[in-house]
Amino acid sequence: MHTTTAVRRPTRPVVRVAGRMHERFDEILTPEALDFLAALHHRFSSRRHELLAKRAKRLKDYSLGTNPDFLPGTAHIRADRSWRVVGSANAPGLQDRRVEITGPTDRKMTVNALNSTAKVWLADFEDATSPTWQNVVGGQLSLFDAIRGQIDFTSPEGKQYALRTKELAELPTIVPRPRGWHLPEKHLVFTDDSNRTEDTSGSLVDFGLFFFHNAKELIARGRGPYFYIPKLESHLEARLWNDVFTFAEHALGLDIGTIRATVLIETLPAAFEIDEILYEMRDHITGINAGRWDYIFSVIKVFRERGAKNVLPDRSCITMEVPFTRAYAQLLVKTAHARSAYAIGGMSAFIPNRRDPEVTERAFQQVSADKRREAEAGYDGTWVAHPDLIPYAQAEFDAVLGERPNQVERQLDDVSIGQSDLLNFQATPGEVTEAGLRDNVSVGIRYIESWLRGVGAAALDNLMEDAATAEISRTQIWQWLHYQTVTAEGNAITRERVQQIIDGVVSELQRFDGDRFDDAVQVFAQVALDKPFLPFLTTEAYRRYLATDVVTPEPLTDEAAGLVEPQPANRG
Repeated sequence: MHTTTAVRRPTRPVVRVAGRMHERFDEILTPEALDFLAALHHRFSSRRHELLAKRAKRLKDYSLGTNPDFLPGTAHIRADRSWRVVGSANAPGLQDRRVEITGPTDRKMTVNALNSTAKVWLADFEDATSPTWQNVVGGQLSLFDAIRGQIDFTSPEGKQYALRTKELAELPTIVPRPRGWHLPEKHLVFTDDSNRTEDTSGSLVDFGLFFFHNAKELIARGRGPYFYIPKLESHLEARLWNDVFTFAEHALGLDIGTIRATVLIETLPAAFEIDEILYEMRDHITGINAGRWDYIFSVIKVFRERGAKNVLPDRSCITMEVPFTRAYAQLLVKTAHARSAYAIGGMSAFIPNRRDPEVTERAFQQVSADKRREAEAGYDGTWVAHPDLIPYAQAEFDAVLGERPNQVERQLDDVSIGQSDLLNFQATPGEVTEAGLRDNVSVGIRYIESWLRGVGAAALDNLMEDAATAEISRTQIWQWLHYQTVTAEGNAITRERVQQIIDGVVSELQRFDGDRFDDAVQVFAQVALDKPFLPFLTTEAYRRYLATDVVTPEPLTDEAAGLVEPQPANRG
């Protein structure tokens, strides 16, 4: 007698689209690309969640009194002076990085950045991009087209933009920056082989789509798959990225080390693990970058409840010349060069205004001074946010580097940085002022409004603001409120006082059709005034406002789910 029963095995890992499909999205969200994302999530999603849990626990430990410090368990890695990273060897387009331009991946910025005279373009899916579904996939389309020399753009006013050449090797080297480990991508849904469903990782989505579609094309055109890696807080998070790179190289049949990464050292915990981060990624890493604004945000976040003595003054007072930022900058250069890695400087927030010569001249002077300081401190390159700033930054690095592509040979043997140097916040000069308080409120609200409209890099008051500077603004207010800090003018910072300033800022705003100021005020009040403290303003704002167009994916078919056909039962 024969009986049959449906033998159902667990579903195979799949990634499905939960966002609405727009023009050309099918060129990026192909079945093969989604399968690649599913493979990445199947292999690495659990580790990502575990590391984020470790990150949250460590932040809690800091708030309870533990100080960040160099890790005793990895002292042997720091003490071993023999090992080196792969650096820029056999990485065409990464030898000379003296000036890099940064910006989001919209089509206009893509053309302008690639037409500039910068050596590298940081194509930003992170802090300079608002992660709307259109921006996420549209940015991938921009890079896909640019790499193949087929990108153009026509502005609403009719101005046309096109690449000055289709030869990729003659343009700035494209280095995308995916989102950090903490950010989800809710428009794509991952279902694992046990039929559990979760949001995808913004990091794996941004990396995976770019790598899958472009790695081999980049190599064929004389470049390679290169990435900037943001927001790391430990060497274990760096190890995860390294394993992602190795897995991806195997999947596409590429040699190990084809991928090259530059890691931003932009969190206080990461500053104590620079050697370890370089070691974990030594087969893929070319350099490290001083992400100054996120670093300052991280310092405030870690010490936000650690006593009034750790309260920092107005944001404008926290320059790269104060003791704790200078120590961080020196440690970064010293550690990078000791391991044959490049040290890339950060970004001055000043930008020119072509309609205001005085503002423009001030921006040129400020940027020149900032880049002179970096070049003389030993950095091998730097960032700018506007094409007009490139000549000024390059002049300062040319003066130090000459014809050399870098100054990695400069070892800073006389520099010694310890825990107390990195935590020396009390020596920061300056005061908390009424003007600083109001500026933080104004910048925070106006930036969040821009971000909610899909614009992640906003020129405000002749400064380029992104998510990092907005984080400083709201976190400073949270800390000042926590201690009811008294301003230089003698006023205690209370919730009522901040609310008055919010009301005053809103009353002076120039409203327009489609603005998002009402939503921005709600977000700002939550992240700057409320408890518990939210580690990132973007996570809650993304959930509430940018992921509202998510739709439920179609149910998995048996074929897609990997279900086997009914099989005969055992013969009896």
